[in-house]
Amino acid sequence: MAEKLISVDRMETVLSLFGNYDENVNLIQKEYNVVILGRGDDIKITGDEENVFNASEAINSLIALINKGEAITEQTIRYVFTLVREGKQYEIKHMSDDGVCVTVSGKLVKPKTLGQKRYVEAIRKKTIVMGIGPAGTGKTYLAVAMAVKAFKAHEVEKIILTRPAVEAGEKLGFLPGDLQCKVDPYLRPLYDALFEMLGPDTFAKQQERGCIEVAPLAYMRGRTLDDSFIILDEAQNTTHEQMKMFLTRLGFNSKIVITGDITQIDLPDQRKSGLIQAMNVLKGIDDISINRFTDKDVVRHKLVQDIILAYEKYNKKGM
Repeated sequence: MAEKLISVDRMETVLSLFGNYDENVNLIQKEYNVVILGRGDDIKITGDEENVFNASEAINSLIALINKGEAITEQTIRYVFTLVREGKQYEIKHMSDDGVCVTVSGKLVKPKTLGQKRYVEAIRKKTIVMGIGPAGTGKTYLAVAMAVKAFKAHEVEKIILTRPAVEAGEKLGFLPGDLQCKVDPYLRPLYDALFEMLGPDTFAKQQERGCIEVAPLAYMRGRTLDDSFIILDEAQNTTHEQMKMFLTRLGFNSKIVITGDITQIDLPDQRKSGLIQAMNVLKGIDDISINRFTDKDVVRHKLVQDIILAYEKYNKKGM
């Protein structure tokens, strides 16, 4: 039986680590089959030697996050478990201290995983960035946050959000209303992110001024987009022709972020995705960054991560 003592500088850190009714520490105890006790500013871990070591690494990583001002949630704890399992727990110190922007409700938007941090850094440094990965990894949300940050800092004059108007595996039939009413349902996730960052009133005002544009991909043809932050969402549903058309819209002092999930392609007639082709064609070009997210970067409910893994295993069996 091994034992390890971790000394903590502040009692508030211990309280944050343990959580309400010790819910956080109970997760750690269950994961590593150890006993964890708090004694003032000290934390005592008891169990098998390897389990004690892993539990102490997880606790030290969580303490580092608490000291950076991070709120400890179940998702955060499970992410730390993954880092410890892969021997990457020391990379937690590289997590960004800086937020991307603040929402209208006062929430600080910041990367929550190392994959998200690399994505945000790529957007800062590169002109064209691709974010490819499963649902819930923050691809679109962080891109919109970076667009709002650039707009507020007057780095760009316009935010342009677009996505292909492709039905997700079902025929929606006739939609009433004018053209805007017909395309709005496809663009709803982009509206939601902008509403959270700017608030409905500011969004409406900037949209009326032409500073924010949310439109289907077909509207991009024939344009040159200068001084703009352009986001193409759901890019896995572009054709080869659409992707080439979109990429060649890039103007001076503009930035493009392309997001998509190549496991959820809804193109009709077995057409090949323009995103997959672009990943191969543009690989290795300077000033273009291709970022891949995995299930480890999922920041939604734990079940989303489990569902993604279950589908990956099912597809690997070829069933």
